Amino acid sequence: MNPEAELLTAVSHREVLDRGLRVADATAFSLCMDNGMPILVFNLLTDGNIARAVRGEKIGTLVTT
Repeated sequence: MNPEAELLTAVSHREVLDRGLRVADATAFSLCMDNGMPILVFNLLTDGNIARAVRGEKIGTLVTT
């Protein structure tokens, strides 16, 4: 992880690809963008984050079209 990274609460698929943000595979982002699938990027290693995500709490970055 980059300690100087800036948390974006929301971003578009296009912005992730255009800015070269390396949070996951570019092909996966492209496929999700083409199919209108949102992606929630968050730290799986933080205790309780999966439950927070399932409950719809605002954690991490929501990537939408």
